[in-house]
Amino acid sequence: MNLLRLALRNLRREWRLPELRTLAGSLLLAVLALGVVATLATRVERGILASAAELIGGDIGVSAPQQVPQPYADEARRDGLATARAAGFPSVAFANGRSQLLDVEATDVAYPLRGKLVLADANGHQRNGHGPAGGTVYLDHRALVALSLTPGDTLQLGGRELRIAAELVQQPDGGALVSLAPRALMSLADAEQAGLLGVGSRAQHRLLLSGAPDAVRRWRDWAQRQTLPQGAELITPEQTQERMRTAFDRAGAFLHLTALLAALLAGVAIALSAQRYARRKTPEVALLRALGTPRRRVLGLLLLTLATLALPIALAGTVLTLGTAQLAWQFASMLFGGIPTELPWLPALLAAAMGLAVLAGFALPPLLRLAEVPPVAVFRQSLARRVRRFDALYLLPVLVALALIWSQSGSLQLAGILAASLAGVALVAALLATLLLWLARRVAPGAHPALRLGLAALARRRGLSVVQATALALGLTALLLLSVVAPALLDGWRRELPADTPNWFALNLQDEQRGNFAPTLARIGADQLNMMPLAVGKLTAINGKPIDSLHFADPRAKEWADRQLRLSWSDALPPANRVIAGQWFGPAQAQAEVSVDRMWRDMFALKLGDTMRFDVGEGHLDAKVASFRQVDWSSFRVNFFLLLDPAHAGALPHAWLASFHLAPGHAQAMAQLSRDYPNLSLVDVDDLLARIRQIVDRVGSAVRWILAFSLLAGALVLAASLAASAAERRHEAALLRTLGARRAQLRVAAACEFALLGLIAGLTAALGSAGAGLWLGHAIFHIDGFVPPLAPLALGALGCACVVMLLGLAGTRKVARTSPMRLLREG
Repeated sequence: MNLLRLALRNLRREWRLPELRTLAGSLLLAVLALGVVATLATRVERGILASAAELIGGDIGVSAPQQVPQPYADEARRDGLATARAAGFPSVAFANGRSQLLDVEATDVAYPLRGKLVLADANGHQRNGHGPAGGTVYLDHRALVALSLTPGDTLQLGGRELRIAAELVQQPDGGALVSLAPRALMSLADAEQAGLLGVGSRAQHRLLLSGAPDAVRRWRDWAQRQTLPQGAELITPEQTQERMRTAFDRAGAFLHLTALLAALLAGVAIALSAQRYARRKTPEVALLRALGTPRRRVLGLLLLTLATLALPIALAGTVLTLGTAQLAWQFASMLFGGIPTELPWLPALLAAAMGLAVLAGFALPPLLRLAEVPPVAVFRQSLARRVRRFDALYLLPVLVALALIWSQSGSLQLAGILAASLAGVALVAALLATLLLWLARRVAPGAHPALRLGLAALARRRGLSVVQATALALGLTALLLLSVVAPALLDGWRRELPADTPNWFALNLQDEQRGNFAPTLARIGADQLNMMPLAVGKLTAINGKPIDSLHFADPRAKEWADRQLRLSWSDALPPANRVIAGQWFGPAQAQAEVSVDRMWRDMFALKLGDTMRFDVGEGHLDAKVASFRQVDWSSFRVNFFLLLDPAHAGALPHAWLASFHLAPGHAQAMAQLSRDYPNLSLVDVDDLLARIRQIVDRVGSAVRWILAFSLLAGALVLAASLAASAAERRHEAALLRTLGARRAQLRVAAACEFALLGLIAGLTAALGSAGAGLWLGHAIFHIDGFVPPLAPLALGALGCACVVMLLGLAGTRKVARTSPMRLLREG
């Protein structure tokens, strides 16, 4: 008979077996868990990127000190992309006998292509709009207050009389993200006619594009092959995320972690199901061998049976993944409302492939062992189980698990931490289970009858009990790990941007102004004031060699060496800074010293003890590298790449840079502060903070949503893994019922057995998830001060024991209610 036809007939006959159905269900759940979480993660990442595009007004663009050449726009139109042009420059506006320096953005009417341009009329009614028409201008609230204007009034800007058409409430920022002056939005045509964009102007031109993701990628690839004009650079959403880099990196790592743990849970369930299926098939394989069937044909039949089961399930899982992900995204669309995202097919297809790999890796070892069953096992089943000290086949699931961890984590460090943590959990669980079985033999004779039955059942299935305890521990570790790390991760994101984060910066504050500046801020309600000196210099030499003669592997080094540097100094290590090598400055040094940020260390290949020369004003300073720092650039505090020791830097020509927090609603007071201190440049980053908080909230909501689904998938897979071992107890229950055991005794015995397994798994999982969570929280997610919550972990361990016991009781309920004769016949 054709082997494929025989495999199909075999599959149809054996479909009634609970082991095979559990195996199919585990595979389906593996594909669903991997596929839905990966699909949602991909869509969320795309949504986050699209949300970041709101900050620049388009999906991508080019910024240049002169008008962007026309071929860039022509190529975009050929790719079906929408285009918009803009130019930013400073200019002075005049009205009511007053003048005010403005940060002007000149745009065409297509602006913005992404994000919202929110405008308000004289009555405060808000609406979404586009670039202003000719002869009109939009002013933000600071500009209106500074010039005593309202919408409908006129002002003079660039030598032209312009009518204020609306108040500018919110706009995409073109990647600048901070405003040194009040903002104005005018027509690009008006700016060109007024000569504000001519040769020698200080304007920065931008070409913005938007469209389908594939078209944007094609244009980006084309633009990267071109030679950009001098001083030009691509504007991408990634550039707007520098302040949010930590949060987005954490989000990506966590989304990968959820999918990975769900897949590993499915692998555990598949391994248990395959083991039980192989045990049930042993007599049949022995009979085939006794009838003369070659070993190769037996192996081919087993593999084809597995394949005819796996391929349709994987296909069904792919279809269900796409449907479930689409349905889930509809419910989660509120996170990224209005942002176009396509349904990605690749994660679902990859999930099917990984599900098949998980099935092959975890199911093949016990099935391949079946081909070695000797024909004589028909008469003596004990001969079917050949004890081996080591079987290379069982390295296959380990290798598949490691490959899965590597492919899903995307990080060698994350993969190593997770693999080491799970290996430790498996080892501890196996040791604890072995210890329990050793104690069971000694405690069982004098224990309560029900407990004696439970301990005896564990001891009879010594190998299976150890495997089951280990599998449960791994599964519960994955679930507890998600529940431990996730809340701390989300809280860590929010702690980085508390409500009183400094939202204003003051530049160019002089020594003689410092005394009055702090009381002035206090009177208007500002707090969190922090002032640091600021000197402007240039790096001219390293270790006595001129910087122009040095060659660095990092291409950024040359660009940074040509820039003017901002230098500062402080007696104490500033907040959001951490010394990672060397020592902070002492009270007095014979030689000037400098503390260097880690990025500068890597960029210029610096070592402790190197000497850096800085030209500041009319003099220079030679400073020895005393320490390297890790700077939290997401903190919105005043941070510097280079910090000098105060003893030698205090005499350098400098001004002061101040940061402070001021609640909204003080535009009038800030306008007066600007007039009282006309030399100050006041930088408002409140809009940036609001947008970052909004995006972080979106990320947090997405993570919670995906986490909830992953926990559900993990719970279902865990239930499948417990159900896979239920058939082993059927014959024992039938025999005990035949010998007069009551149903209550069987339930209590089963409760004791599963409670002991659950307690071992829960205790090991609690310890393992605490250790892994602590390791991941510090090494991967960089959550400062993260300590695993001990009380929830203790309750989790107890809860896990109860859940395992209840699931085990639910699986044996049918056995307890069925007559012994029927159980024996079905067995």
